[in-house]
Amino acid sequence: MDISTPQPAASPADGRAEVPAPRNLPSVVIERRVEWIDTDAAGHYHHSTVVRWVESAEAVLLRRLGLAHLFGSTPRVRFEADYRARLWFGETVRTELRVTKVGASSLHYAFTVRGEGEEGAAATGRMVIAHAAARATGSAPWPDDVREVLTKAGPQEPELLTSG
Repeated sequence: MDISTPQPAASPADGRAEVPAPRNLPSVVIERRVEWIDTDAAGHYHHSTVVRWVESAEAVLLRRLGLAHLFGSTPRVRFEADYRARLWFGETVRTELRVTKVGASSLHYAFTVRGEGEEGAAATGRMVIAHAAARATGSAPWPDDVREVLTKAGPQEPELLTSG
């Protein structure tokens, strides 16, 4: 597939500062709860739950951008995560997903997952997707109208849990 190589995720341990994405690139914040099914034998969230939260944020973002027609034509080509803290059953979790780069046929996201009242992140990482037809063997350039939205839409309204 025709994608560029993403840079490794920055972390406080390696001394590199993450460069914020330009303000015009899309982003969204969603809230979910750690459900019982999300936990493992140790009682905290299972690592695979982060993938689901990130993909939930992606679905909210694409719908808000009017790009729901992309579902089924954006295979994942890379996913990486750094797990930094435990999240427990019933805890509210906030996932921020940011577009960081729009390539010719790729889209780079960065994400941060935080628990209730947590200053630091519970998980951070990156995901890269490619634009490809459902049965295609390679990628295809983003259509001009899609590229326009992906590069200029800016932050979207958050999807937050309501109390009650």
